[in-house]
Amino acid sequence: MLILGIESSCDETGVALVASASTGVPVLLAHALHSQIEMHQAYGGVVPELASRDHIRRVLPLTDQVLADAGRALAEVDVVAYTRGPGLAGALLVGAGVACALGAALDRPVLGVHHLEGHLLSPFLSADPPEFPFVALLVSGGHTQLMRVDGVGRYAILGETIDDAAGEAFDKSAKLMGLGYPGGPALSRLAGQGNPAAFKLPRPLLHSGDLDFSFAGLKTAVLTQAKKLGDQLNDPGSTAKADLAASTQAAIVEVLLKKSLAALKSTGLKRLVVAGGVGANRELRDQLNAACAKLGVRVHYPELHLCTDNGAMIAMAAAMRLQAGVQETSRAYAFDVKPRWPLDALNPV
Repeated sequence: MLILGIESSCDETGVALVASASTGVPVLLAHALHSQIEMHQAYGGVVPELASRDHIRRVLPLTDQVLADAGRALAEVDVVAYTRGPGLAGALLVGAGVACALGAALDRPVLGVHHLEGHLLSPFLSADPPEFPFVALLVSGGHTQLMRVDGVGRYAILGETIDDAAGEAFDKSAKLMGLGYPGGPALSRLAGQGNPAAFKLPRPLLHSGDLDFSFAGLKTAVLTQAKKLGDQLNDPGSTAKADLAASTQAAIVEVLLKKSLAALKSTGLKRLVVAGGVGANRELRDQLNAACAKLGVRVHYPELHLCTDNGAMIAMAAAMRLQAGVQETSRAYAFDVKPRWPLDALNPV
């Protein structure tokens, strides 16, 4: 079975083709991605209307590219999958509309996929795929969650953010330091040149006794420290900006690390999956790898180029849901999108 996946939830247009079988892990045949980062840089963040219009321009050429790279024809596609939510409503509507139009034209079924489930299952695209059950740390731009995953569609949320997510903490802190957009990767690069112990920043909810997260207080502390430093932040002879970046990253990583280890301890599981854009952070990976190695815990990540939003994770999630028998396709081509959509709502009733 060939599954075409379309991702358009925010500022990346992704298309991929996955081949699934009745047994075994589905195989990625080809994928293509267009990032809108350069377009949104002038505005310091994503402009939803511009994002939607750019998805319209990109999605069909990317589909042609993927089919050509895979050596397959459009008529060979068996299922068209798309991101139904969560995300920006206008951007989601582009992918949903194109997918349902293709489905109707080809007389093929369509399947709406949860964006976060795509991230969650993306490590199955790697050379070292995980096995169920596992603890998952899902750290994408607007989401930070810990969950127990017992199988496809069987998710129990252990803890989640009550305000800013880790990705937002990276991006907002970077903006306070004048690092521009996208801020998270820029902050991480600069942190490599600084002293992570230079500034004493809070680790919100680190000792809360639960698995929830909060990063809004950290952002406020970074703002306060940036104001204290003043002109030092932009002094080429000063390490203040690099030190503040390193201290900010250290605070975020410590919270993610300690909460992940607590989740492993509470569940008794020996396998951790880390997914989402922040999962590409090198410091986070290094600390998780070191800590989990001491505990005899296996850690799995997506390939680095599949950490951000992409069509491969949408096609893979669709393939795995169909293979597990927890999802039915539809030939009803009227569609809706879900800008807000809790992941645990996917659990079988």
